[in-house]
Amino acid sequence: MKKSIFYVVVLAFFVGICGTAKAQAPYTHSIGGNVGNMQAFSYKTFVTNHFAIQVDLGTKITLGAGKNWNSEIWDFELNPNFMYEGHFTKGLYGFIGGGVALGYNWNLWGAHYDWHGYHWGARTCDNGKFGANAIMGLEYKFNAPVTLQFDFRPGYGLLFDRNWHWSYFDWGLNLSCRYTF
Repeated sequence: MKKSIFYVVVLAFFVGICGTAKAQAPYTHSIGGNVGNMQAFSYKTFVTNHFAIQVDLGTKITLGAGKNWNSEIWDFELNPNFMYEGHFTKGLYGFIGGGVALGYNWNLWGAHYDWHGYHWGARTCDNGKFGANAIMGLEYKFNAPVTLQFDFRPGYGLLFDRNWHWSYFDWGLNLSCRYTF
């Protein structure tokens, strides 16, 4: 039942965005930063009136992604996203789309398993990272040349090195502030 409600809400959000064909792009370019799961430099541009490309470069912390749900995954990544953006009301826009994550990862695990059983302690691993994500959220364009964006990015992450790989649920909840020009 909960999944059905979630799918209906996402579908209604997408249909609402698609139904706004007369709106113009709120700006051409914007530059700023993200805070939340990802602390990053952010750039966004509109290619057409509704199609935007956003690129974020920075560090990301994913909590609860380990096998024991008590680990942290730290990444330095490039996250380009391609999205459709539509106008709701004066200054308020909604968007939906997807992207990829490419980067370098280092983990600090609070607890881990080895051949002798369960142990507490720090253990670090360095890996490459590849991921795919969806992106959805809201953006508000103020009368001044400033936007405020709130987004959710559920996705799939894959950590790898020469002899090992591990996949996990990669997610992000971010707030962005950008200067528009």
